[in-house]
Amino acid sequence: MDHATKEAQDADGSSAEPRPLKGYAALLATYGAGLAAVAATVRLTGRTLPDRIDVQDLTTIAVATHKISRLVTKDAVTGPLRAPLTRLEGSAGAGEVNETVRHHGGFRHAAGEMVTCPFCTAVWTATGLTAGMVIAPRLTRLVASAATAVAAADFLHLAYDMVKQRATGSRR
Repeated sequence: MDHATKEAQDADGSSAEPRPLKGYAALLATYGAGLAAVAATVRLTGRTLPDRIDVQDLTTIAVATHKISRLVTKDAVTGPLRAPLTRLEGSAGAGEVNETVRHHGGFRHAAGEMVTCPFCTAVWTATGLTAGMVIAPRLTRLVASAATAVAAADFLHLAYDMVKQRATGSRR
């Protein structure tokens, strides 16, 4: 039994599903390298970090992070990007799908978890958008505004469907 599997065992020696600790470490190293690249870019371009992010930008980044992370991890149309790492389990409604990790153990398992978890992907998305506010603020605001508009439209579509169902007494 390798070290990563041993670490996944409970204190009483029973084994839970092994966690891909080496794969997680590789993802963390990639994330750290990305942060280092952002820091180097900021320094080399002479940009300065803001003292704070204003409320409007923070709100836009938050909503855009929600939408982009769900688009990456749940949208049916982006399924082909996840397919090498995931297995389709079925529809989750409203254009979304449920998928599970295809590979068990190692980096592909960890990456599969990353691309099926909107909470996990949100960290990377928020970091990218926040870095973009320093490096390319106009482009980042444009992209984040578009994602925010799509998120608002999603909620309006769902609200419209709920109102329509109540008005007609029907269910989908």
